[in-house]
Formats: sequence, C-alpha cells, structure tokens
Amino acid sequence: MKRSGFHPIARRFSAPAAARSIAALLAFVLGVPAVAETRANTPSPSFRDCPECPEMVVIPAGTFVMGSPSEEKERFSSEGPPRRVTIAQPFALGKYEVTFAEWDACVAVGGCTHRPGDFGWGRGRRPVIQVSWSDAKAYVAWLSRTTGKSYRLPSEAEWEYAARAGTTTPFSTGVSISTDQANYNGHFVYGGGRKGKYLRQTLEVGTFAPNLFGLHDMHGNVREWVEDCWNDSYSGAPADGRPLLTGDCSRRVGRGGSFYHIPGFARSASRIWHDIGYRNVTVGFRVARTN
Repeated sequence: MKRSGFHPIARRFSAPAAARSIAALLAFVLGVPAVAETRANTPSPSFRDCPECPEMVVIPAGTFVMGSPSEEKERFSSEGPPRRVTIAQPFALGKYEVTFAEWDACVAVGGCTHRPGDFGWGRGRRPVIQVSWSDAKAYVAWLSRTTGKSYRLPSEAEWEYAARAGTTTPFSTGVSISTDQANYNGHFVYGGGRKGKYLRQTLEVGTFAPNLFGLHDMHGNVREWVEDCWNDSYSGAPADGRPLLTGDCSRRVGRGGSFYHIPGFARSASRIWHDIGYRNVTVGFRVARTN
C-alpha cells in the first residue's frame, strides 16, 4: 500500500541538510555552480520540466564501488571485477519508472509510435511495459525535443550508483529485502530474508518507500533499460560514469529485476542483457537528464 506522509528517514534531515539539497537542485536546474554538495541522506526536491514529463530527482556527485564482491550470493561473473567509479557531476534521474500515462502522452502527439498493451493490469501510474531499448530511446528523444533539455537513458554506472544510494550491501535496504519493500517474486528469499507475496504483475510506481536518494522501485517492479552495450565484465569500462559503448551493441543492459524475478536478480549489482528490440511485460525504463 502506498504510504502517505514523510518517509522515516526524513527525521534525520537537518535544516542545513535540507538547504544543501535545495541548493543542489537549483544549481542543476539553473545551470549554475552548486553551493554545496548534496549528501546521500538528503534527497533533492523533485522537479518536472513539463506537466507530462517524468518527475526527476538530482543525484549528487560521488564515488562508489561498482559491481559485486566474489562472496556475494547469487552473483554472476559479469558483475565484476568490482571497481571504483567517480560520478564527477550531479545528474537528474527519474524519481519513478516511466509510467503508462507519461508514455501515452508521447504517443498522443506522435513522439512515440509504439503503443504497448498493459496486459490487463491498468495504465496510468503503472510503469510502462513491453517497450524495447529502441522504444525507450525514441521516448527520451521526444522529451529532449519537447523540453529543450538533454534527456537520455542512464549509464549502467549511474544506475547502480543511484540504486545503491550510498550503500554497499546487496540491496539499498541491506543484506536482504522483503515484499514490504519491493515488488518481486516473494516465493523466494535472499540473505536470510523471509518469504512474501508474489503478485505476478506490476504495481503503481511509488508504492514502496524510496531509497536514500529519493528514488522508488530501483529493486523490482520492472527491469530497466540503460544505455550501455553488453560486455561480459567491467574490464576496460569507463571509471567516470560514462556508458560503455563498445562490445555487443545489438544487446543492451537491463537492471533492477522485476515483479517476476527472484530477489537475487533485484540486487543493486545484478545485470542482464536483452536485444535492442526486445519487448516484455517485465521490462520498462526510467530516464536521466544532463544539465
């Protein structure tokens, strides 16, 4: 059930921390130097560039270790080798996965040509599904034309940095996760967690509490396209947050697991590939924006 009111982490925010987060937002939107760096426990206020545009959150600059350690349960070799990545500049990321309502707005004006079905689950605030990487690219191109801003898909490094939100555990929720925190196949468990629900469908975006960057559904609900070409490891990948655009570019990376998948596939480091034309009820995306 969607919760109202303030998220519990809000009690940690001091007035100076709130001021820093607002300053970071203004710096990003106005394109002026930031007065102070946003910290992981001070989510930026969200903004929209147009009424039909996705709601965005500014993600602060920072450094993190990308990938999973060899001892992490259910990891794949493609999640390594772990490496330090520096996100040198703030960027904006969708607070939620792109919804049917947002996608349908693109279709209504001819910006997007594909009208995916909702599988009988409903449209509105449900995440758009059955969209390929190529479809997602068409959507961000339309957003860019409509707003005059530089919308795009996030890089794989940006996505994992945002999903972790300052954590180093398999999930932003800790060493385990529950179906009170994300939408995945709760018939399976991870890291000593408990069994839960398996809903067999998406839920409205924002049903669960956000992570420390203010982002919802980075674990589960729908798997999310990112910009990067598929490579079997991080060897030779950029260490500055840029997407890796060499390798098998007929396949692109998907992140975050989905309502259908076991919790191990929803880990922050979990990654998989799909062909660029692949459409499935488990796959959607969220957008990024460069200042």
